[in-house]
Amino acid sequence: MGLSSYTAEQRTKEIEIRKVLGATVSNIIKHISKEFFVLVVIANILIWPLAYFMIIRWLQRFAYRISIDWWTFILTGLAVLFISLLTVSWQILRAARANPDDSLRYE
Repeated sequence: MGLSSYTAEQRTKEIEIRKVLGATVSNIIKHISKEFFVLVVIANILIWPLAYFMIIRWLQRFAYRISIDWWTFILTGLAVLFISLLTVSWQILRAARANPDDSLRYE
């Protein structure tokens, strides 16, 4: 949430210039969300092996052991991706719906 808010704040002028040049709000959201999508996918791929070994080690301490399946990581990765894209879209939508004249006036 903080990163998406910071990105929307930093890229307000870019968003407004894109709007003035004819980009729709959905195009702006797609453009900026694509960057976050790539970052979240890379982060998930990098952390899954470490998380798997940490969870396996933690579960071995219990008397009644269970196994962890691969689909658990896919499901949590999709949930994180959905939540991050939802928050990014919300922040960018707020910035894109603002009046371009207000943010471009000082340039």
